[in-house]
Order: sequence, then structure tokens, then C-alpha cells
Amino acid sequence: MSVVEGVRRRPIEIEAAGFLNGGSVCGLWLSTDEVEVILHAVSPSGLHRQQLVLHELGHMVLRHDELVIPVDYVGVLFPNLPAGLVRRVLARTSFSDELEAAAESLADLFAGAIRNSAREPRSFEKVFG
Repeated sequence: MSVVEGVRRRPIEIEAAGFLNGGSVCGLWLSTDEVEVILHAVSPSGLHRQQLVLHELGHMVLRHDELVIPVDYVGVLFPNLPAGLVRRVLARTSFSDELEAAAESLADLFAGAIRNSAREPRSFEKVFG
């Protein structure tokens, strides 16, 4: 997470939030000028909490808070996909259309890739163990 904090130029705080019901809304990312906040539903499963947080972290890395994503950034993240399509998916303007569904899928894929990587799971075990 320290790499993402460096890129975002602010710390990331992670907190359980009882108001998130774990059904339709399991996680929420709030970005301010001072801090990135990831709120997640309460769960007895460390693995479930990890997935919720990694999903929101995926939104950060994919820069879902920006309306225009630089083409060079898109090319690094998704070199085999058409840049125009990826930019439209990443620059969400609605939370109930096909592009939103694609953005959520990308965040899930990103979270799964981190969780399954050889290096990163150990650092998340400290937070969610």
C-alpha cells in the first residue's frame, strides 16, 4: 500500500464501517486532499475484508476519481486493449450503466491479481490477519 500512498501523495486509512451492509454496498472509497479513506463492511472473515479493501484500492490505482485518464497511463495498465475504450471505462460518469459494471469488474480483477501475487499478500495479512 505504501506504493499507492506515494503515487496518491497521501496516506490511506482503512476502517470497518457498520453502516455498510455487506450486501449491495460492501466497500467505499473516499478521497480528500489529505487522506484516502477505505471503508469496508464488517466481516468475521479476514479474506473477505481483504477483498473488499483491495477492490477499493483497485479503484484508486485505476484512477476512477479522474474524468480524463492519460493515454500513456492506460497503455501501461492495459497494453493489449484499445486505449479509447479503456479511458471511457476508467472515466465513469454514471454508477448504473455498462461502463460502471466494467469499471467494477476491472477493480475486482485488479484486487484478485494483487491477492494472488507472490509478494503482496503478506503485507495485507498484517492488516487483516
